Amino acid sequence: MGKPWIVLASLCAVPPAAAASPGGLQPVGADAGGPAWELERGFIFEQAPFAACHASTVAELPDGTLAAAWFGGSDEGDRDVEIWFAERTAEGWSVPVALTDYPDVPCWNPVLFVNGGFLDLYFKVGPTPQSWTGARRRMDLRSRRWGPVEYLPAGLLGPVRVKPIRLGDGTILAGSSVESGYDHLTPLGAPYRAWSVWVERSEDGGATWRKYGPITFPGENFGVIQPTLWQTDAGSIRMLMRSSSRIGAVCEAVSSDGGRTWTPARRTALPNPNSGIDAVKLADGRVVLIYNHRISARSPIHLAVSRDDGESWSAPVILEEGPGEFSYPAIIQGRDGSLHVTYTWKRLRIRYLRLDPFHPTFPGNQTP
Repeated sequence: MGKPWIVLASLCAVPPAAAASPGGLQPVGADAGGPAWELERGFIFEQAPFAACHASTVAELPDGTLAAAWFGGSDEGDRDVEIWFAERTAEGWSVPVALTDYPDVPCWNPVLFVNGGFLDLYFKVGPTPQSWTGARRRMDLRSRRWGPVEYLPAGLLGPVRVKPIRLGDGTILAGSSVESGYDHLTPLGAPYRAWSVWVERSEDGGATWRKYGPITFPGENFGVIQPTLWQTDAGSIRMLMRSSSRIGAVCEAVSSDGGRTWTPARRTALPNPNSGIDAVKLADGRVVLIYNHRISARSPIHLAVSRDDGESWSAPVILEEGPGEFSYPAIIQGRDGSLHVTYTWKRLRIRYLRLDPFHPTFPGNQTP
């Protein structure tokens, strides 16, 4: 399995919560003109010490506290972009705090994952996605203090954008991907642009990892990245993937051996505008997907539900629309059964929604 990661740098522990603020949360639903299954809508923060933000992640801690993280700075890829963090208790969302301090290089795509007695924060460090180093920082859930940054070996990134999953035998599967062969000046049609998906697999609680793949789209090297995973009722692992504009659709692949080998990527009937997606398998077997049901724009942002592990999907329902960008969602199911959703709001804030998947009018619950 290889050697455990080596701790190469240490940052001072950051308190997980500062003074709480309402964060713009408000009850919604039928009385407020929204869908009855939308329980809350707001922002994690109203004001922040950064101009732009993107790529949020959300997790529920064992005591019911919500944790969220995202990257924020002058703009994506700028050297002042750090990973920011907030918690939500009954008093509201805490004031965001930075969990990284890299003055000469940007940070990217945080992912939160509750792992035993720790909250793991995975993120990436590097000038561009083509040069990322994977990193992890852990918060002890008893002391609520953060440990030092650990760096993954070259070639391992950890979960590249959305949460890992844990199989029944304890194995952790993290969806990863690699982008290569281009920068912002490279022509879109360049044949050497390359995207591929990988799965990083740990059988020892995340201490060591093995990498499996690649999962590629036949005939298109500039294909798929940023997979979201779930285990089907039949026991196989299914992934959905973001695709490039050359494909223009959410793609899928399946593993029948616990994530070691995969079918080639193939198109689904769902469009994709070269934007991130996330799905969650509910306790009752349904799968809920958040994505942009478009080919060329990251607005509106939609929700769809599958009752057959992704073989078919309900009609997409708009969660938010308008000018700007509503993208890069994260979704989990809380212990009370409700759904917690975060996504980028115009690159200025992070939207938070709490949804009731058991309401009779929730997408997919209606009798045909």
